[in-house]
Amino acid sequence: MKLNKYILKVVGFLLIMTYGSTYTIAQQDEQLSMYNFNPLYYNPAYAGSKSALSVVAMGRFQWVNFDGAPNTQFVSAHTPVLGRSLGMGLTMVNDQVGSRKRTAVYYNVSSGIRLNNNNDRLAFGLSIGMDVMAYDFSGLDVHDVSDPFYGQTVSTTKANVGGGIYYYNDRYYVGVSSPRLLEPKASNTDDIMTSLNQRHFFITAGKVFDLNSVIKLKPTTLVKITPNSPLTFDVNANFLFYERVWVGALYRFHEAVGLNFVYNFNDFIHVGYGYDFPINKLINHQSGSHEVLLQIDIGSKKNVFISPRYF
Repeated sequence: MKLNKYILKVVGFLLIMTYGSTYTIAQQDEQLSMYNFNPLYYNPAYAGSKSALSVVAMGRFQWVNFDGAPNTQFVSAHTPVLGRSLGMGLTMVNDQVGSRKRTAVYYNVSSGIRLNNNNDRLAFGLSIGMDVMAYDFSGLDVHDVSDPFYGQTVSTTKANVGGGIYYYNDRYYVGVSSPRLLEPKASNTDDIMTSLNQRHFFITAGKVFDLNSVIKLKPTTLVKITPNSPLTFDVNANFLFYERVWVGALYRFHEAVGLNFVYNFNDFIHVGYGYDFPINKLINHQSGSHEVLLQIDIGSKKNVFISPRYF
C-alpha cells in the first residue's frame, strides 16, 4: 500500500535525523505511563480525532522518596471542527525536577481526510506555543559562593512549534510526531537552559482486538527517540472488560514495569490510576511512580458514541 510505504519512509527519515548529530544528550521530555489516554501531548495530529470535546487531566508523581524527583501535571483538551476535517486543541504541562521547572502551553490544529470505506483517516497536525524554563538555585547546597548563579532564580521563555501525522480508524492507529521541532539558541544566563530544548521524536501505535463478547485487548507502544541518546520504548497491554473497566500492564525498556486501571463511569467520565516499579539501578533509591487520570468527553448524543473509540 502506498500510504503504508509513505509512513515507513517518514519513520526512517526521523531515525536518520535522530542519529545524525555529534554530541550526546539525554531525554528531557516529561514521561507518561498511561500515554495512550493522552495522545495529544505527544502528537498534535490527534486533535479532533474524537467526535466530542475531550478533556484530560493527569498527574504524575515519579520516583517517590527520591529527593528532587520529577513531579508533573498535564491538561489537554481538543475537539473536532467542521465535521472531522479539522481539529483544534490545547495542551498545558507543569513539570518540576529538582530546582528546574518547566511550564508550557501549546495550541494544536489538525486537518484530516477519509481514505477509504473502512473509515481509515489520515491527519496532519501542527502545534505552536511556548516554554517557560526556570531554575531556582536559592535552595541548593553551594560549595563555591562565587558561582554567578549562587542564590539566584533564572528563567527564559522560548517559542516553539511541533508537528505530527496520525493514521487511524476505530480499531487501530499509527502516529509519528515531534512536539518541539525548534532548538532555540540561548545567550548569557540563558546558556544553562539550552540543554532543555532538545528535539524529541515519538512513534506510537496500537490496535484493539476482540477476545470474546465481553473482553477486548489493546496493545500499544510508544517509541521515544532523542538524538545521540539510547532509543527507548514503552509497551502496554490493556484489557477492557464489559466496555467499562480497563486493566493494563506496562513494560518500559530497561527501566520499569507497571500496572494501570481505568474505570468508565459512563460514556463521558473516566478515572484512572497507574503505578510503575523500577527495575534498574534506581530500585534501591525510590519506591515507584504514581499516575492519576481524569478524562471527560462531552458531545452530541446523536453521534459521539455510535462507534465506540478505544483511544
